[in-house]
Amino acid sequence: MVEAKATARYVRTSAQKAGLVMDLIRGKDVNKALATLKFSRKSVAGDISKVLRSAIANAQQKDGFSGDVDRLFVAACYADQGPSQKRVRPAPMGRAYRVLKRTAHLTVQVAE
Repeated sequence: MVEAKATARYVRTSAQKAGLVMDLIRGKDVNKALATLKFSRKSVAGDISKVLRSAIANAQQKDGFSGDVDRLFVAACYADQGPSQKRVRPAPMGRAYRVLKRTAHLTVQVAE
């Protein structure tokens, strides 16, 4: 059984938003997962699609791969929280509000 994974780090979205999209593809075969991501209306779906394609390519390079991409499925996918960029937004009366620009690390693992 061949397993391969791919990771995209420091993606400019929150881990919670990415996790909602990753829940849609967990456990599906790769063709259905790519189709689901293509028609998802969330903007992070494009980044997750790139990571999934990279994981498929990594699986094709492994020894013992049968050569049939249709037999691959998404074994695991998760979004971990990355570092937050701290920014300042001007507020009334000389004050300042803190803005957190969150990042996420996206990981997709495929298996045969």
